[in-house]
Amino acid sequence: MSYEFDFATVFAAWPELLRGMLNTLVLSGLAMTIGLVVAVGGALGKTSGPGPLRLAIDAYIELIRNTPFLIQIFLIFFGLPALGIRLSSNAAALLALVVNVGAYGIEIVRAGIESIQKGQIEAGKSLGMRPLAIFRYIILKPAIQAVYPSLTSQFILLMLNSSVCSAIAADELTAVAGDIQSRTFRSFEVYFVVTCMYLAMSVFFWTVFAAIERTFLRKPTR
Repeated sequence: MSYEFDFATVFAAWPELLRGMLNTLVLSGLAMTIGLVVAVGGALGKTSGPGPLRLAIDAYIELIRNTPFLIQIFLIFFGLPALGIRLSSNAAALLALVVNVGAYGIEIVRAGIESIQKGQIEAGKSLGMRPLAIFRYIILKPAIQAVYPSLTSQFILLMLNSSVCSAIAADELTAVAGDIQSRTFRSFEVYFVVTCMYLAMSVFFWTVFAAIERTFLRKPTR
């Protein structure tokens, strides 16, 4: 094998890679936060909303879960302008990620809500708790505790899927890597370093999620 590895040109572009990494973290973090709100609201609507709302949520979930994420991004970025809605690459990427993770998140949170026994809700009512307090402490928190591993796994997949947003030139790590590769022609070196960076971001998010679980979702010990 005559190929000679040369990481010097890649490390010379380190500021660009760090900028792309930071943008990916921000994009993913925003999509996770907004997506969680969509998931909770959608799960609540699906479990206790009126029939037409439940049908609309079901249609949204099935549409997103049965179409490729890349097509969803193209529809938002290239399709919405036909309706007079023009979004920047980064805004379209964020919207696509939220729409995608929201559909999966709704089903995950719904499963958690449906795992709550009705007797617990009745007990809260008998104690004079307000509906909002019942939802917050008796329904939502135990439901999130029950599905937290599945939910955080979906969020990690969201971060990894953000690499697809490079298809619309969103300012994230994979797009930056493509620019560097086109200049240096060091495909292996560039994408090896980027692979390590995605691994580091996954570990970072897992660490954050574990800290959140220990701080806010720890179940009381007997």
